[in-house]
Amino acid sequence: MNIHPMERIVLKKTFLLLTIVMQSACAENSAWDKPTAALAEPTGMTVYRSPSCGCCGQWVTHMQKQGFTIKEIQSEQMDAIKQKLGVPKALQSCHTASVKGYTVEGHVPAADVKKLLLTQPKATGLAAPGMPTGSPGMEMGGRKDKFSVLIFDPQGHTERFAEHSDY
Repeated sequence: MNIHPMERIVLKKTFLLLTIVMQSACAENSAWDKPTAALAEPTGMTVYRSPSCGCCGQWVTHMQKQGFTIKEIQSEQMDAIKQKLGVPKALQSCHTASVKGYTVEGHVPAADVKKLLLTQPKATGLAAPGMPTGSPGMEMGGRKDKFSVLIFDPQGHTERFAEHSDY
């Protein structure tokens, strides 16, 4: 394909401008960036995610901003990881994390994870099923869907742990 040198310059400038716009849109402060309860000690979290998923990386950034130390493992074997960590099929989302013996599935806000760690309920973990628009890592402009974070046990029983509608 032959591109005229002037067209090439215009394309490069357009690409550069789009890159700057996209970076500034992603850099906007999130509703989830507000400080939450401090962790008593540095808390490590292992996050498993598909290499092709961008929203997972944004969720990792959210967790880091809230004081978690993240070890990221990219894998194409997400179904096997979810099964090993006890995530019921109905609760599965894009990424799965492990923190202090608990499993965290999907776009769960850091404040909910901190509450889980502080209260230490008898449970497998927390899940934000699906990929709720507006949840940490899933911000898309002003759209903010109401969503629930569920706590689940090894048998797959769930209860509402937190409700997010006004954030």
